[in-house]
Amino acid sequence: MLQEPRSGRMVAWGNALLGGFVSPDEAVQEIVGGDSVHRIEGLPGEQEAVGLSLGLGRLRALGVTGFRVALPAPGHPLGLSGPAQFNTRALVAQEAVISVGKAALGLVPEITEMGPRQDCHVEVVWQCLVVRDAPPADVPSLGEAERELAEALREATATLARLDVAGAGPAAQAALDAYRARAEQGREVLAPGYPARAARVLELAQRVGALTSIAQGRDDSAEHGTAVSASQIAARAELLRPVERTARRAQVAAYNAYVEEAERRRR
Repeated sequence: MLQEPRSGRMVAWGNALLGGFVSPDEAVQEIVGGDSVHRIEGLPGEQEAVGLSLGLGRLRALGVTGFRVALPAPGHPLGLSGPAQFNTRALVAQEAVISVGKAALGLVPEITEMGPRQDCHVEVVWQCLVVRDAPPADVPSLGEAERELAEALREATATLARLDVAGAGPAAQAALDAYRARAEQGREVLAPGYPARAARVLELAQRVGALTSIAQGRDDSAEHGTAVSASQIAARAELLRPVERTARRAQVAAYNAYVEEAERRRR
């Protein structure tokens, strides 16, 4: 979880675009990020995949007023509401975007990478499917997520120290240093229009996620500290699973805060 999910960028900057906080060109640039190109396939009324700018405009014309994110994992359909076909695709990708408004649609990214790692060409096609208009699964409020995260960070720090991971080796330390450097570059954690509390929660969720990713050796620069066997690595993953789950729930709450705030204002 050292990298921002593509669905998170789509939701944050898609909401900023729909709210009039950024231009279409700026939204597309931020959503694409370091990828080569993004397209949307399966939009109602479109026979083939369209560019991201045109696709976002088409979604607005269909009555979409906002976006939510889903970050599901096996056994945890976080942010999903069905139907099964959409949920299955989202679970494979471990992320998805859900529209808010008159059109009940969802977007799941399919990623194609070509070329050597140092010069990789990444194409993303967002598959558009009909979703069920129902409350998303297991999404906390922003306040609830913030309280859960504070406890999760304490648990993660204690667990990693007990497992001799936090700062245990140069690779783990380098990964955390790189994370801190990105956070200190003044990058915009969320798009314009989001409450400051949402940005704070997302930053903390990303830090907790970074710690668990490093501990489990899922990042290229990470190491497993003193763990030397598959059984020890599996035990570590089991200990950190609740912490990782909390971090994912908090990310969803932060990305969805724009829509939640808009809905509160309309009441």
